[in-house]
Amino acid sequence: MDMSWSHHVLSRRRTLAAATGLAAGALLPTGPAFAAAAQYTNPVIWQDFADIDVMRVGDTYYASASTMHYSPGAPVLRSYDLVNWEIAGHAVPALDFGAKYDLNGARGYVRGIWASSLAYRPSNRTFYWLGQIDFARTYLYTATAVEGPWSRLTTISTPYYDAGLLVDTDDTLYVAYGNTTISVAQLSRDGRTQVRTQEVFRTPSSVGTLEGARFYKINGQYYIFLTRPANGQYILKSSNGPFGPYTMRQLLLDLRGPIPGGGVPHQGGLVRTQSGAWYYMAFVDAYPGGRMPALAPVTWTADGWPVVQLVDGAWGTTYPLPAVPTPPRQVTPMTGVDTFDGTSLKPRWEWNHNPDNTRWSVGNGLTLRTATVTHDLYWARNTLTHRIQGPTSTATVQLDHSAMRDGDRAGLALLRDSSAWIGLKRDGGATRVVTVTGLTMDGNWNTTGTGTEVASAPVSGGRVWLRANADIRPGAPRPGTFSYSTDGITFTRLGPAFSMGNDWRFFMGYRFALFNHATQALGGAVRVTRFEVSTP
Repeated sequence: MDMSWSHHVLSRRRTLAAATGLAAGALLPTGPAFAAAAQYTNPVIWQDFADIDVMRVGDTYYASASTMHYSPGAPVLRSYDLVNWEIAGHAVPALDFGAKYDLNGARGYVRGIWASSLAYRPSNRTFYWLGQIDFARTYLYTATAVEGPWSRLTTISTPYYDAGLLVDTDDTLYVAYGNTTISVAQLSRDGRTQVRTQEVFRTPSSVGTLEGARFYKINGQYYIFLTRPANGQYILKSSNGPFGPYTMRQLLLDLRGPIPGGGVPHQGGLVRTQSGAWYYMAFVDAYPGGRMPALAPVTWTADGWPVVQLVDGAWGTTYPLPAVPTPPRQVTPMTGVDTFDGTSLKPRWEWNHNPDNTRWSVGNGLTLRTATVTHDLYWARNTLTHRIQGPTSTATVQLDHSAMRDGDRAGLALLRDSSAWIGLKRDGGATRVVTVTGLTMDGNWNTTGTGTEVASAPVSGGRVWLRANADIRPGAPRPGTFSYSTDGITFTRLGPAFSMGNDWRFFMGYRFALFNHATQALGGAVRVTRFEVSTP
């Protein structure tokens, strides 16, 4: 279904503020015995991972998420208990879908990896990732381990919008997809081609838009899990095979979420534990930080419909921990220190568009050689991003700037469609530390402001520490502040607070970003010897 960009945006123009209202659900007890049980707290991940697809293989849980224009794309998360997660790898190694994803004459902001699907096929012990790009075609990648290597299996001419991939019990591959009009496609045995596709459901006008398909077979019934952006979740059920007919039931609508100031939990997936318990992992719109995964238990009615378990009429802030086997190890934290050792970047990092791989390296720190001559950070290649940890966190960078050249700009940004940064400007043989605000894009993601310097101070020597603090609690624009140090101990605030916008239309939340670009000529470099994300 080749849907225009404007059509899609219109489908999401619903308020992201949480509202009190009716939702299908059963209440959990809230007495002392309940409080004493071991519990987890929502959001289970306070980082930006949207459009979650979640599954279990053996004793391990996996999830995938949208990444838009960031590269590598489609992170694969891993957990042993559904609560503690690590980033294991990326299913899309590079966004090789056209020059705009290289910042080569065009830009791919808010394109790229949208809602996609992750599945596992036991017959060949292979993981599958499936997603459409630019409403033009669908790509399918496979790997035998989520860490990779992932490789492209095929390209299919039908764009499976917001797709959910099902590996049926007879090993047939099916895809549910679409916006408002929901279709099911059957793939060939090897997954490389489409065998057939058929419309299976048309959303009633009284419901509005449904999208974000997830496809399941549970107890012989076929289910298509769909979101009403951005305040509802519905489910279709068929007792007559994957092509229906389907009946619809509302799962939740305008349900109060677990993040104060945030939105309604929606657009996620169902997963079953080893003991047979079910959970729904959704995301909560929580800008300026992005869309945060939240987890709730699910029960089933006697006639086979899921019911989200509520606490005091809302998606719970806390629930009892899932009963799962003891994890074999602790997962790798998504925050902490990185000294860029080894030969590759850790999977917590993603570039703003594809990088120029000839102009960066790791080992004894991260070296960023200038890759672009521009006055516009949004056009600069090799800007490396890291998700912000909520509700507040601080990124601190130790930077060796001795190899900068005149005209170079390097530093640490709070990156989104309205951005600011602290960093270094080298001009006329002298280096200053500066804070710059007013980097902006319009609704078509064209640059409208390249930044204004609001504070500066001279620095000497070849090393400096830069710090950005970000408050990403939703509900209002929040402050980001910048400071620097010449010894790594005493930090000096530089410039006024930057207001981090909470508009949803960029989809991705703010990120910490490391950058180095030229304004005169290539040839300069900086080296990041230490990066740390810490929380209060």
